[in-house]
Amino acid sequence: MRALDPRLMRRTRTARPLLAIDVALGALTAVTVVAQATLLAGVIARGFAGARLQHLELGLEALLAAFAARGVFTWGMEVAGRRAAWSILSELRLALVEKRLRAQPAALDGAEAAEVAAVAVQGVEALEGYFARYLPQAVLASVVPLLVIAWVAVVDLESALIMLLTLPLVPVFMWLIGRYTEHRTRERWDALRLLSTHFLDVVRGLPTLRAFGRAQAQAETVSTVSERYRRTTMETLRVSFLSGSVLELAATLGVALVAVTAGVRLVDGRLALQAGLTVLVLAPELYLPFRRLGAEFHASADGLAVAERMFALLDSPRAVEHARPRVAPSPARACIQLERVSFSYPSRAGLVLDGLDLELAPAETVALVGESGAGKSTVVALLLGLVRPDAGRIVVGGIDLAECQIDAWRRMIAWVPQQPTLFRGTVSENIRLGDADASAERVRHAAALAGADRLIATLPQDYATVVGDGGRPLSTGERRRIALARAFLRNAPLVILDEPTADLDPHSVGIVSRAVKRLASDRTMLLIAHRPEPVQHADRIVRLLDGVVVTESIRQAA
Repeated sequence: MRALDPRLMRRTRTARPLLAIDVALGALTAVTVVAQATLLAGVIARGFAGARLQHLELGLEALLAAFAARGVFTWGMEVAGRRAAWSILSELRLALVEKRLRAQPAALDGAEAAEVAAVAVQGVEALEGYFARYLPQAVLASVVPLLVIAWVAVVDLESALIMLLTLPLVPVFMWLIGRYTEHRTRERWDALRLLSTHFLDVVRGLPTLRAFGRAQAQAETVSTVSERYRRTTMETLRVSFLSGSVLELAATLGVALVAVTAGVRLVDGRLALQAGLTVLVLAPELYLPFRRLGAEFHASADGLAVAERMFALLDSPRAVEHARPRVAPSPARACIQLERVSFSYPSRAGLVLDGLDLELAPAETVALVGESGAGKSTVVALLLGLVRPDAGRIVVGGIDLAECQIDAWRRMIAWVPQQPTLFRGTVSENIRLGDADASAERVRHAAALAGADRLIATLPQDYATVVGDGGRPLSTGERRRIALARAFLRNAPLVILDEPTADLDPHSVGIVSRAVKRLASDRTMLLIAHRPEPVQHADRIVRLLDGVVVTESIRQAA
């Protein structure tokens, strides 16, 4: 990862006006640095020459104005840099979310949910230091030394040559330290990623861990992972402090060399007082931007390290291309066929589906059964367009689904997963995921069809009750009924249900089974199930084993 990565620069389009302001203010700051040193040297030299205070008023006023201007320009750079950083951080988070919505599932691209969250939150936040402080300081480090050396060359050429010879030492030290810092920062990010992933798994599995008496063992594991993160963080801080000392030493030696030579020539009378004072005042200003740049580099190193992983996520290939000319026919009048479909996961040996043939006729309910790992959920992912088959094709009304617009196809599907997600919001808002424009009356009717109306009536604020993260907790059966209400509200011609009665008590199984029967009316339905209650309403039962159909039976729906 380079300090000025072009990929980060390309993602600054919305903030480029602010960054341009940063550059302009940096140039103005450099001018005020030179003006401030020149005015200060002039006032002191005239004072030593015996000039009265009233004769120095104009110079003092100009000096105060230069001090004030430098402060204003520096403040403006910080404000513009932070505003640019906020804009860029929002843009990066939005790009990452949009990419993940269209990217391959986690099972295919290896991106853990905790890692994505760490990148989108703490990782992107770490880039604020890069854009808000490091880039403005890089502008100053590029402009101020050149202007200082150019002005010193006008005042005293010998001092300018010494500055020109000693100045490269600081960037060389910065480069060497930066290479080592990059390695340490990557280790720190890897430790943080491991900690985030493991901690999320532990939080998700707390009930299971307590039930099996493994909570203490996991606490020790979390402590071990946290200790690794602490050690890598301390190593990074140690490098930061040591590098700061090295840069300070190099800058101090450079300033001392310029000051000694200028002082000797000043004593010998080979250098005028005003010129000598100008050189002495500007010498520290020559190295100051580089010293601050080194400090800001360490402050932004976390963001630079995580940017590599962020770009890996952003640049990953999409699972399905969206720019396709054809629109798939509606499953209400077209047959869906999986023809010799094969599929495999990169992390799993062998084929999950091996030449699968499956047909869904319009208004038919097909129950797909089989042991865990037989390929049932993979069939669902293929029909949803989340993944593409390695071989074979999916045909709708004689048209290959790979040639059709995937968003238009998904709008004709209502999907109820085994573990439905309830987002933080009201019950009504969660049901409206099926149709954002639905009226309150339609929402209530969908809830009634799903058997969720009595449940919602028992909530503190019925449809206005907040559920999801931090809201009113709901059981698995209650979440399943909310998800079924979404499916009713969507009113799609193709319904896919993944284990709708799994892990439910007998009372909830009855409610959900009756809702499934109502939902299957006049719709094409693919039902994945183990329990007999929902299967008994299917028109056809297809059993999978190792990715192929082993039995298929036709029965009259009850």
